[in-house]
Amino acid sequence: MDEELRIDPAATRWTPGERSGRPLLVLLHGYGADEHDLFGLVPFLPEGIDVASVAAPLTPPWPTPGRSWYPIEGLTARTPDATTAAARALLAWVDAEAAGASSVALLGFSQGAAVSLQALRLEPERFDAVVALSGYATPGDLPRDAELAELRPAVFWGRGTHDDVIPAELIAHTAAWLPDHADLSGRVYPGLTHSISEDELADVRVFLEKWVQASA
Repeated sequence: MDEELRIDPAATRWTPGERSGRPLLVLLHGYGADEHDLFGLVPFLPEGIDVASVAAPLTPPWPTPGRSWYPIEGLTARTPDATTAAARALLAWVDAEAAGASSVALLGFSQGAAVSLQALRLEPERFDAVVALSGYATPGDLPRDAELAELRPAVFWGRGTHDDVIPAELIAHTAAWLPDHADLSGRVYPGLTHSISEDELADVRVFLEKWVQASA
């Protein structure tokens, strides 16, 4: 992926109201979705925060609808370079659009979760919390992984027992890698497929409420 990726700020969906000085939660959708997909989670999120749902920079091959953070081929072509390129695009968006936020957290689903964790690895001091739902940490070393292990930011990782989209080897890698690099909390939800449940949303709200309190 030689061409630099760019997130279109005009395609970002924001909660209404003043956006200066409050904690900001950035939503990153999954493959084939768009900036509207995760916006339905807003009623389940803590009060007193701004929410921005961004549109991924790529268009999947026809006939897949929506957007994607990086290409996939049979759900196996998840390369570190591709995930890193998407994460750098996210960091550029944060530089341009989130300068006034008192604290920034990420919530990603599937591809969005992988990009969220990769962005945290690229700039560990940038984000105070990350919610990774039905996603994974990209294998391979990055230059600031040791620093991330020292900072240990708060990460919530949620997934379902019946999720057959994320390969088992990536789940195993994430389960081994995350505890060494983050203040990890989370849950495995019995019967849940590649989706988000109400029980998971309740746990996410508790996690994010702690982030909002810490950023006050």
